[in-house]
Amino acid sequence: MHRFPRLHEALDYAAMVHNGQQRKGTSIPYLAHPLGVCALVLEYGGDEDQAIAGLLHDVIEDGGDQHRAVIRSKFGDRVADIVEACTDGVPDQNGDKAPWRLRKEDHIRHLREAPLDAVLVAACDKLHNARAIAGDVRMGGRLVFNRFKASREDALWYYQAIFDVLQDRLGQGSPLIFELRNAIEDMRR
Repeated sequence: MHRFPRLHEALDYAAMVHNGQQRKGTSIPYLAHPLGVCALVLEYGGDEDQAIAGLLHDVIEDGGDQHRAVIRSKFGDRVADIVEACTDGVPDQNGDKAPWRLRKEDHIRHLREAPLDAVLVAACDKLHNARAIAGDVRMGGRLVFNRFKASREDALWYYQAIFDVLQDRLGQGSPLIFELRNAIEDMRR
């Protein structure tokens, strides 16, 4: 039997930070994404710390740098390190981030060296996002890419580049990599 006593506190914290946020171009509460990532982390063999990091993986990126110390004190160094490894940009005092392409290139480089426990969470994040985009492509065609800061071509470049790193880190035979490859192929349609 698996018990996850700290997961409830992490869910409450993620819900507080993401309160009122929605998935880009939809009416879906943003919290659906970290919940999906958390579920995928558990499905692909992650432990409680990794599941908590799945819930919190966008807190710093979307909520601000002030959450960094809170995550470390409430959930521990390992969770905080995984969340930081999954963060690809922190808003400044004005709420602005570095340019999209620069952030993505830095994130890809970082994942080449990140600890494997963080790579699992990052791969689950990318899988959840890729599946959502692929579903939107099936329903509405390529116009779905208009809701993002990046063009369709740039988004596909990013997912292929990050896929290559994740496949290298997790192995070509990984079921998670198999699912991510399929989702990215579905995005290309």
